[in-house]
Amino acid sequence: KYFHGQTSVYRKELISWTKSSKEDMKVEFFRHNIDESDIRRVGNVLKSIFLTTGDIVQSFEQKLAIYLGSKSVVGVTSCTAALHLCLLAWNIGESDEVITTPMSFCATANAILHAGAIPVFVDVEEETGNINSELIEDAITEKTKAIMPVHLYGQLCDMRKIHEIAKKYKLVVIEDAAHAIEAQRDGIKPGNLSDCVCFSFYATKNITSGEGGAISTNDTEKANLLNMLRLHGIDKSAIDRYTKRYQHWDMSALGWKYNMDNIQASLLIGQLARIDKFWERRNYIWNLYEEKLRDVKGIEILKTVADSRHARHLFTIQVTDKKRDSVLVSLQEKGIGVAVNYRPIHLLKYYRSTYGFKEGDFPVAEKIGVRTISLPLYPGLKDIEVDYIVTSLQNILKS
Repeated sequence: KYFHGQTSVYRKELISWTKSSKEDMKVEFFRHNIDESDIRRVGNVLKSIFLTTGDIVQSFEQKLAIYLGSKSVVGVTSCTAALHLCLLAWNIGESDEVITTPMSFCATANAILHAGAIPVFVDVEEETGNINSELIEDAITEKTKAIMPVHLYGQLCDMRKIHEIAKKYKLVVIEDAAHAIEAQRDGIKPGNLSDCVCFSFYATKNITSGEGGAISTNDTEKANLLNMLRLHGIDKSAIDRYTKRYQHWDMSALGWKYNMDNIQASLLIGQLARIDKFWERRNYIWNLYEEKLRDVKGIEILKTVADSRHARHLFTIQVTDKKRDSVLVSLQEKGIGVAVNYRPIHLLKYYRSTYGFKEGDFPVAEKIGVRTISLPLYPGLKDIEVDYIVTSLQNILKS
């Protein structure tokens, strides 16, 4: 049931719920969209001889490149791996500075550290939570080599402005689009105005292989380098070595073990074909949330930029009249799965103790971080479950 329009079904569910005992529902925070066709595809791979990076990975890379309108896609083990490899491929390392946002999962900044570079945080926009492009130039120094914007919750940053800044100062742009594979803004998609863009296929992402990631780039030379770097830096993959006449391989760069395998790719191919159907249902649920929560006192909702296609990855609310954690726990007690996306990176213990960050350094990110709650959002979420979530939230805020 991925599409709305089943008004009679919804009405029956609502009547059934209101007439039943007042026991709480159980609403998971996330349910994946893997179906029987995906499982059969994985089964076919498991029955085959070749499980690692091979023809299924290549097929997925080609299909994702077509979807994104890019020249090349490189499948890897995670978005973190993707970010790390892009930094290495564009020669960003020891003592280089990379401008990014504190309002993201810690993997964004961690990847910069793994490359030997230094994350330089810039505060975010209050209305979207995305990096504030108006503050980026003030953070640029002679050591700045790159900008790593994060498309928070599925909404693209102001890539036209970021592209202008990068061009002016000759900086590399590496997009973290872990949330935003379907997004568009100002007529552009992820990767259209950057050197490369990184995606996640983690368990809770819009399409998933449990773990997984990808890099998209229009730079063919860098794509070839990334293909080597994801597999130790050797110049021939297993499929090259063992499905043809044997060829000796060589190692021409110091790489990592980050290659996607055929099992992961077989899970993703079918979901990619259904990705817009998934988005349509999530967009409907998002609008349903906004409609039902519009006049609820005690919360705010981040805005969607005009003339854009938000990927609708995470639906978050900002708790304004009560302590966020008390509301979060009360929702859990009602059987509703919730999450916090995110506590600002600079206030995590490691970043505080290592770099001396403190409260007040990035006030807008901190304001969002202390107030945010992510509510369930996925295609399989029923209208009646949305109604239960909203009603529970209203009662919690009133009590």
